[in-house]
Amino acid sequence: MKVLIIEDEKPAADKLAMLLKSILPQVQIMATLASVKQSVSWLKENPNEYDLLFLDIQLADRQSFEIFKQVSINKPIIFTTAYNEYAVEAFKVNSIDYLLKPVTKERLKASLDKLENLRQQLPTADNSEQMQVLQKALANLQKQYKTRFMVKVGEHIKSVATEKIAYFYAEGRTLFLFTQKGRKFIVDYTLEELENLLPPTLFFRVNRSFSVNINAISDVLVYSNSRLKVLSEPISPKEIIVSRDKVNAFKHWFDGAEIG
Repeated sequence: MKVLIIEDEKPAADKLAMLLKSILPQVQIMATLASVKQSVSWLKENPNEYDLLFLDIQLADRQSFEIFKQVSINKPIIFTTAYNEYAVEAFKVNSIDYLLKPVTKERLKASLDKLENLRQQLPTADNSEQMQVLQKALANLQKQYKTRFMVKVGEHIKSVATEKIAYFYAEGRTLFLFTQKGRKFIVDYTLEELENLLPPTLFFRVNRSFSVNINAISDVLVYSNSRLKVLSEPISPKEIIVSRDKVNAFKHWFDGAEIG
């Protein structure tokens, strides 16, 4: 197996390489890179010279996610990070795996075993249908969601953090943004556009009129014909009823399950 390590801390990179060789004696460390700039350059010149990428999140110059904006990566990725368990949850869903520093041999072997199990399910070169599983994980990981929305207040322009938005409400062709403090602004988007811009773990489009932040939900009631009614804080200008065809997906989302 050919491995590329992108890690800006030399002791951590050296330890990872040592552990890899102790588990896979035939492993080849193709390069150890410390910055986004170095990584982009190497990956552009050697797109197929590695089988697996170990990627630290915080590099010497910027966060490693900047790499994805400049070069396409279609190889398995295992993250290495000093983030705590809560912070890595965003990456846990879509990455092949992650390793919390300091990396241990047992945890590394478990990640490699997980990768091997996935590879056994992948097809041969002439049948790539199941390869979409891996490609989808990588594509989702690269996806960037909006962290702020610009709003206009009279002659002033302000910025609202996405996590402070309670819900979006569409009335005709007008879309309103409601903050958790109850302020209302008009934004130049449609709910359809927002489905690709809002983090799916935080927002759910419950019907044709509402996309709701999970932190704004104060209660969920069983409504007529097994439908659901969402109570929000602040109170919404119109009843929030989960569309019948979205009830099951909403329950999975509300329960913390991955949707996709």
